[in-house]
Amino acid sequence: MIHPESLALVAGLGAAWLAGWRRAQLPLPRGRAATFLGGLLALTAALNGPLHDLAERSLVSAHMTQHLVLILIAAPCLLAGMPAELIDALLTRRAVRALVARATTPVTALMLYATALVAWHVPGPYALTIESPLWHIAAHATMLAVAVIAWWPVLSPSQRVPALPYAAQILYLFAFGVPMTVVAAMITGAEVVVYPTASTTPLEDQRLGGILMWVPAGIVPLIAFTVVFFRWCAAEPDDGPEYSE
Repeated sequence: MIHPESLALVAGLGAAWLAGWRRAQLPLPRGRAATFLGGLLALTAALNGPLHDLAERSLVSAHMTQHLVLILIAAPCLLAGMPAELIDALLTRRAVRALVARATTPVTALMLYATALVAWHVPGPYALTIESPLWHIAAHATMLAVAVIAWWPVLSPSQRVPALPYAAQILYLFAFGVPMTVVAAMITGAEVVVYPTASTTPLEDQRLGGILMWVPAGIVPLIAFTVVFFRWCAAEPDDGPEYSE
């Protein structure tokens, strides 16, 4: 099923991205454009079609897959695909810049991300997302927003509120995977059904959802860690001895 509200969000983000570039009169960066488009496609896939239909039918595994796509694919691609000039134009006001800078400090960003992730996976709030489309939208919007904040210390292209230094990024990425790993471990290890599901094998569906969260929660930060490490190595000056004849 196609959901007009999610398509409107995707179209709005794309239109704002293009409008910002036209206003800035800058050349269109193909790499960032492709990354941003990938984020929009991931957002569309998570909130429409078979995956969303399965989630609305109360399959826990489908719900967890949606959350993975939003947090580990859509959010980082959308952030990394934003050119620095556009983000910095939004941060020209001191109050806005101060708010973003405070929210994206490593400790605050992780706390916001972990709080939202845990809160929406508590059985009570989770049940609300099954019963009410509005609560379902609220959960997705919250998780996408906090995921962007959580990825900011690593992927921010902004000069006004930049990403962390490479060494700090590596340490941060170790901590980034912890909240989702903890939630996934609790879901996978539960001996009783804690989430409503339409599956004929509810405990197996619940455990599958936990495993689907658990594995990417370790793999994606590891991939990001590897990329950051090699970028750090490439950025280091060659301090080796120079020989001259």
